[in-house]
Amino acid sequence: MSKARLVITAVTVQGLSQAETARRYGLSQAWVSRLVARYRVEGEAAFEPRSRRPRTSPTATAGPVVTAVLAERDRLVASGHDAGPETIAWHLQRAGLPAPSRATIARLLTRHDRVVPAPKKKPKSAYRRFAAEQPNEC
Repeated sequence: MSKARLVITAVTVQGLSQAETARRYGLSQAWVSRLVARYRVEGEAAFEPRSRRPRTSPTATAGPVVTAVLAERDRLVASGHDAGPETIAWHLQRAGLPAPSRATIARLLTRHDRVVPAPKKKPKSAYRRFAAEQPNEC
């Protein structure tokens, strides 16, 4: 049984006050009040956990900028030129468009699968160290 179901049942079925329920289960009274209010509005759906994802992301890169970056990348790759983040930023600025930072362009290209990952670190198996059992042993 989920904690939300337990709290709502204690308030609605057992008839405990919200303050008593909060004390009994070691919860804040505000959370108990929020759960009970949600149960009264939504019914059984209040028992399910809610998403913690933010509704908006105000600092996200604007859609037209993302589209311009991806279009410029595709154009440069098709013509056989260097299509790295710095080159893309230079071409966007030359065209009079707002160019995000080099790191932002790199993240956008990775997120939209325009870059083939090439890790720079060795695999863990390459870190196996050689040590001779006896001194001066080859």
